[in-house]
Amino acid sequence: MNLELVTIGTELLLGFTVDTNGAEIARSLAAFGVRVVRRTAVPDRAEDIRDAVGAALERTGAVLTTGGLGPTRDDITKKVVADLFGAPLDFDESVWADVLARYARVQRSPVASNRSQAEVPRGALALRNRWGTAPGIWIEGKPGLAIMLPGVPLEMRMLLEHEVAPRLAARGGSSVIRSLVVRTTGIPESTLAERMGEIERDIAPLTLAYLPGVEGVDLRLSAWELPPVEADARLRAAADLLRQRAGEHVYGEGNTDLATVVLDLARARGLSLGVAESCTGGLVGGRLTEIAGSSDVFAGGIVSYGNELKSGLLGVPEKLIVAHGAVSEQVACAMALGAVGALGVDVAVSVTGIAGPGGGTETKPVGTVWLGIALAGEVEARRVNFAGIRREVRARAAQAALDLMRRKLEA
Repeated sequence: MNLELVTIGTELLLGFTVDTNGAEIARSLAAFGVRVVRRTAVPDRAEDIRDAVGAALERTGAVLTTGGLGPTRDDITKKVVADLFGAPLDFDESVWADVLARYARVQRSPVASNRSQAEVPRGALALRNRWGTAPGIWIEGKPGLAIMLPGVPLEMRMLLEHEVAPRLAARGGSSVIRSLVVRTTGIPESTLAERMGEIERDIAPLTLAYLPGVEGVDLRLSAWELPPVEADARLRAAADLLRQRAGEHVYGEGNTDLATVVLDLARARGLSLGVAESCTGGLVGGRLTEIAGSSDVFAGGIVSYGNELKSGLLGVPEKLIVAHGAVSEQVACAMALGAVGALGVDVAVSVTGIAGPGGGTETKPVGTVWLGIALAGEVEARRVNFAGIRREVRARAAQAALDLMRRKLEA
């Protein structure tokens, strides 16, 4: 089944709101063999909504919209789509009862405009919204199928899961569209592609996409319109092949976070972790503490942005900083060893670098980062160079620090 997605909201086009709904809808529907073939964003204007939804119905006969179902004057999606189907809006007492019950639970009273949320196109099905006040709408007729969902991400997600997906699955065929992501880091996209060789030929009929980002390059495998069992088997075999060719740069699959991998490795070995950060300003510690349950492994960190703190808190000799500079192998090693002692941990990683946009030199250009790691009285450091703006350099440095910990703990 092919379906088009129309996201509605002037805020999406102005850039004040990021459209996360579109990606989630596409991923969810693919599991039932529904392919989103086009995504369109339009403002809260009747003519734009009418043009986008009407064109989508003419092309594919099925469209899903998000946004414009609220009680305010700019929430006009339901009325516009109902007109396309020639269906007048009728007041639905059962929907209104749900709205009243929702307001009662939060100890508030609805206003007059909320009554519009209980209006349903004649002949349509109201999809009960137990997470908000605007029901979803499922309407079928001569133009095709239109599914309208609220734009609020939580409400959209829950209605999609509990009301839309089961109905689409019931009318779907025996084929699915599934993907599996293999996550890599510490290797450029072009070098990774060289390692893959003639991978497209070897994994056919699956497809492979390279998805580079500040944390590394994700490899997304996709199986198109295959029976579920065959799709899963082919994806597993292809993922194993990718892992073999990418080697030590693979750290997980799906939504795996590198910080989770590091914590699990340390936990398995009974080791405690700490960090000493300069240019990353706490990003490494932030990544680790973002993971629930990290406190049993991660003791803490020291953000020693100034040289005085590197000496005062981490015990880095001032003469090292004067002789080699704060961004150097010697200082990175001293920071890591100092963190082990100051934090009382088994393993510590350090980060010191030049994130830019200024501060670089001919020998240490912007993007130069030294990483240190100390374990069992031994310490080592490595230099890496990152491209990008300040935010990207810092994010890449934090990822590289976590990857250094992963490799050390796996050794």
